[in-house]
Amino acid sequence: MIGTKTALGVLPLGTLNHFAKDLKIPLELEAAVANIFTGRVTQIDVGEVNGRPFLNNSSLGIYPFIVRQREKQQSKGRGKWVAFAEAAWHALLRYSPLYVNLQMDGQHEIADETPFVFIGNNRYQLSGLHIGERASLDAGKLWVYRAPRATRTKLLRLAIQAFVGQESPSDLEMFDTEEFWIGAKGRRLSVATDGEVAVLNTPLHYRSLPRALGVIVPSHDDLQPAI
Repeated sequence: MIGTKTALGVLPLGTLNHFAKDLKIPLELEAAVANIFTGRVTQIDVGEVNGRPFLNNSSLGIYPFIVRQREKQQSKGRGKWVAFAEAAWHALLRYSPLYVNLQMDGQHEIADETPFVFIGNNRYQLSGLHIGERASLDAGKLWVYRAPRATRTKLLRLAIQAFVGQESPSDLEMFDTEEFWIGAKGRRLSVATDGEVAVLNTPLHYRSLPRALGVIVPSHDDLQPAI
C-alpha cells in the first residue's frame, strides 16, 4: 500500500497496539471495524531499512536477540511475559555488544560499542504522562536512540525499558534525521522491524518515506486530513 492510493484499515489485535494507540484508533474490535467504514484517510510516514518498511520502530543489538529467544520460549508453551523474562536473562548471560558506525549526511559520524540502537518512525516520548507514545507520525523524521557502553546490569535495565518503550533520556544519545547508514564489523546483522527479526546486509540504509501511507483514522481526532 505504500506509495499508492489504497488506505490501510487497522484492527488492533497485537500485543501492545502502539500503532493503533498513536493514531487514536479504537482498541475495541467492533469499534475498530466501524472506524474503517466511518473514518477518514490521513497520510503518515513510513520508516525503511534496506527496503524493508516499518511503521513503529526498528532496532539492532540486544533487542533482536531477545525477540528470537522469546519466540523460542513461547514455542515451548511459555506465556508472553515469562518468555520475555527468560529471553532477557539469556541475553544478559550470552549477548555481546555491537561495534557500529552511524553516518549521516555523508559526513557526520558516530562510531562506538553499543548494547542497542533504536530507530523510531518519528519521535517517541521518553518521559511524562505520554511516555512511549508519538505525538506525530508525519514529521518526516527518523529518531535514533543509541545506548552507550553499559555494564550487564545496566544493559538488562535498558533492554527492559526499550521493550516497554520507557527509555530514560539521560541514558541515551539521540538525534533526528531523514536518512542515515549503519556500518558494522560483520557483513550481516540481525535487525528487528516492528517486532519481526530479519538478517540484513550491512551497511544498513535507513530512511524516512514522508506521508507515504494512507491510514483510516477516526474522523473526530486531531490529525490533519489527507490532501
